[in-house]
Amino acid sequence: MGPDVVDLARTRLVYVAPAAGRSGVGDYADDFLAEVAPHFLDVVDYRIETEGAETAREVLAHARRIRALVKASSAQGPTLVHFEQSGGSLSVFWASLLRGVTVTATVHDPPYPVWWPFKTKLVGRHRLLHHAVHYPFRIVTTALQRRVLRGRTVFALTTMGADSIRRTFPRSHPVAARIFVPARPDLTPPAQRPLAVGLFGHVYRGKGFDLIGRLREELDADIDIRAAGRGTAALPAMAGVTLVGEVNGPDEDRFFESIRLLLVPYSKHNPYGKAYPASSAVTRSFAYGTPIVCITEGALAETVERGGAVGVDSVDDLAAAVLGVVRDGARLDDLTRQVDAVRRADAMTHCAAVFLDAWSAGASVDAAEYSVR
Repeated sequence: MGPDVVDLARTRLVYVAPAAGRSGVGDYADDFLAEVAPHFLDVVDYRIETEGAETAREVLAHARRIRALVKASSAQGPTLVHFEQSGGSLSVFWASLLRGVTVTATVHDPPYPVWWPFKTKLVGRHRLLHHAVHYPFRIVTTALQRRVLRGRTVFALTTMGADSIRRTFPRSHPVAARIFVPARPDLTPPAQRPLAVGLFGHVYRGKGFDLIGRLREELDADIDIRAAGRGTAALPAMAGVTLVGEVNGPDEDRFFESIRLLLVPYSKHNPYGKAYPASSAVTRSFAYGTPIVCITEGALAETVERGGAVGVDSVDDLAAAVLGVVRDGARLDDLTRQVDAVRRADAMTHCAAVFLDAWSAGASVDAAEYSVR
């Protein structure tokens, strides 16, 4: 961190993130930017609409546009560039190769800003090609990212995530922040809700939606399982399972008021290494005062330590953990009190303050190697 205090009110922010609806990171970016934008003189909000299926040409075009925006902003006065980076975000990573300007980033899948920097739309279509391009060259891609992050201030949304960045990129400046718990209406306490448990989020590998059948067999028949989020409506129908589909606004309120616990059975085997992402599904559940049951994988171990969560070691233990809590009103009430404490501590204003303080303290200006000037 630099020694000079930065007046954000006289600084322009160039903010680069995936578009809303493309990923959880894009949705996070909408709320986060709305909170921090009033602290800056001006904001340029640049979103990547091609997130998740980008051609090499699109990546190059985004990088050029962002470089031009940064150059134009820098010509007008002090400029900060902030990137929201996740494991498969190609354009957001490659566009961050800027020097001679203050650049920071939130690394959503720490320790790496991007796990597969060459996974274009073409490469992603072919599993063998994807791994042939990335797995043998892990040392090379890590060295590339080490060079990019050298001297750069980067934020992780968990302490474990920040620690993993510090171990992997010791010349970077990781800051432990928190993923915010969004503002949501107060609902009926979980102990008074219907006898049901839920799964919530985007349907893709590692999120646990493939475990619904097994959970249905292992849970008591009178405990309903409800799944909501993008892609859940297309899951196979089965007795005792309600597939809600994507929910927003009042529909989201109704979903969480219909469950006592949210299951977070994330178990991602990754041959490229262990990741420590924060979970937006957890923060959404906490926003509605709903405790969780999770596998203590990655940064979810930190969630369990902070309270409001029941942690288990493996998939085999999930059903037993649910059965030990879901009918126990006193235990649910205790977990709910813990959730409320985290909910207050991780309100948006508190979480955004970590970023604003770091930016105001003077995040390092990267050396002129890739100068935009």
